[in-house]
Amino acid sequence: MQLTFKSGAVLGPDGLQTRDLSVNGDKIGGGGRAVDLGGFWILPGIVDLHGDGFEHHLAPRRGAVTDLSLGLRAAEAEMAANGITTGVLAQFFSWEGGMRGPDFAERVVQALKDTAAERRLDLPLQLRLETRLPDGYARAEALINAGKIGYVVFNDHVPHDALATGKRPPRLTGQALKSGRSPEAHLAMLQDLHARDIDQDLQALTQRLVAQSVLLGSHDDPDAATRDKMRDLGIKICEFPEAEAAAKQARARGDWIIMGAPNVMRGGSHKNKISAKDLIKAGLCDVLVSDYHYPSLIQAALALADRGVLPLPQAWAMVSTAPAQVLGLSDRGWLTEGARADFVILDPATKRVEATVSGGQIAYMSSKVSALLLA
Repeated sequence: MQLTFKSGAVLGPDGLQTRDLSVNGDKIGGGGRAVDLGGFWILPGIVDLHGDGFEHHLAPRRGAVTDLSLGLRAAEAEMAANGITTGVLAQFFSWEGGMRGPDFAERVVQALKDTAAERRLDLPLQLRLETRLPDGYARAEALINAGKIGYVVFNDHVPHDALATGKRPPRLTGQALKSGRSPEAHLAMLQDLHARDIDQDLQALTQRLVAQSVLLGSHDDPDAATRDKMRDLGIKICEFPEAEAAAKQARARGDWIIMGAPNVMRGGSHKNKISAKDLIKAGLCDVLVSDYHYPSLIQAALALADRGVLPLPQAWAMVSTAPAQVLGLSDRGWLTEGARADFVILDPATKRVEATVSGGQIAYMSSKVSALLLA
């Protein structure tokens, strides 16, 4: 692409300013044929650090999983239509089985390799590794190396509270069927995982990953003590803290704090945990992610600005500049000379994405903007 977009309102650190934005190849700068974007906003491309909405495209119904590359193409199209230029796929590696099991994770990594040449968006993978899977750590590490995965987030979905009191965990039968186990076998496995001491195995694993410069996060920290334990293991990203105390401890130790954009739009967590909006007001949230709903990123950023919670540059930075910094990607999140040409063209009247450009390629474009290009 070699174009100059003229008269659009371009978002920078000081707000929206009417100016030209030129693209030459995959970079911002240079010049080319002029396209009038008067009346539109031009915003940095969205960097989504945690999205699992892609699962709906890979398996629209349980068991309806065939060619994963087809699902990835559909997921990429949805992301592009919602302004995402870098979309981290949050893929489980868990004892839970099915689409959360190691077999499926390996298939996703292979599908990403198979579709790399045709891809318009940058789609790195986040491996959501269950801590209560010490027997699977070696297999996970092999996948991390083979797939060049640079981001690992630790989960613990074992229902410890129920198991500690001898109760039957909720949703046991459904989980067992999904994983291909009988309810009895699934319960026995959970009891075994609950009883294990994993501290030494987990510490050894995190040390190896830190030595390889793999970015580490923890998911759903319930309290300050848990966040401290994770931080001591070299885990510097606090993803979806469940309580303000966990977020405060993360901030005190200089960690990144990530919350879900759907939480902002709902006005609270769907699990009745801490409100993302409250954390943002308290200065305890750095990044918003799509979680299970890609459209929520733009909705949340604009809502924060419209409601006076944050000025637009800071609100948009939570879905662009800050997440790029978390990933160490200095070439995006800004609309400056020499940066990667990742940006979103938005109609401020409708709040709809009219075009998404990723690495200088048109990833999505509406008829409204395409008519301007073809004029």
